[in-house]
Amino acid sequence: MSAPGPGQALFAFVRYWSRRPPAGDGVLAEHGRLVLVAEAVHALTLRGAAATVNAVAQEIGIDQSGASRLVKAATSAGHLAMRASEADGRQRQATLTPAGRVLLDQAHDWQEQVFDRLTEGWSQRRRRDFQQAMTELIERSGAPHA
Repeated sequence: MSAPGPGQALFAFVRYWSRRPPAGDGVLAEHGRLVLVAEAVHALTLRGAAATVNAVAQEIGIDQSGASRLVKAATSAGHLAMRASEADGRQRQATLTPAGRVLLDQAHDWQEQVFDRLTEGWSQRRRRDFQQAMTELIERSGAPHA
């Protein structure tokens, strides 16, 4: 049997990072869900899209009812605010609150620390090349991203 090809390595990487169970207790898992929904709202906003519950659901790949629960939890926690859509007053859309921006800033700092730890011993060029390759894969996939 031959060694796995690059496609298999890519999908193993995706499976590994997308299915990691939250370490610790339920509080940490809830924090991760709050970050997930805040990231989705942020990404939609950056693309100029309305962050409706349906758009959040599509952004993170879950059903509408799951996204609705996430948005409600993030709103209750003070990370999101809901308002009527300017385009269609029947729709409600989410925006990040100042607390939500702090949550994202802290999450992004943590993500950078994890990357630094995982690539310890790599040259700056190798880190930059890896980042560029990941970014290009995301762009070529047509997948929404932040």
